[in-house]
Amino acid sequence: MADKLKVTLVKSVIGRIPKHRKTVEALGLKKTGRSNTLPNNEAIRGMIKQVAYLLKVEEI
Repeated sequence: MADKLKVTLVKSVIGRIPKHRKTVEALGLKKTGRSNTLPNNEAIRGMIKQVAYLLKVEEI
């Protein structure tokens, strides 16, 4: 299992549930096409699972 995850926002948060918008922002993503490298832990995995339909995730 990789130590880091590269998370990219591939769909817009416009019109999404407010909780999902805040989750995407907490992952450090603000605009479509932007990426962030995050640690691979249970908290981050749970956040990613909640908004997986908006993201692309790669293991680094």
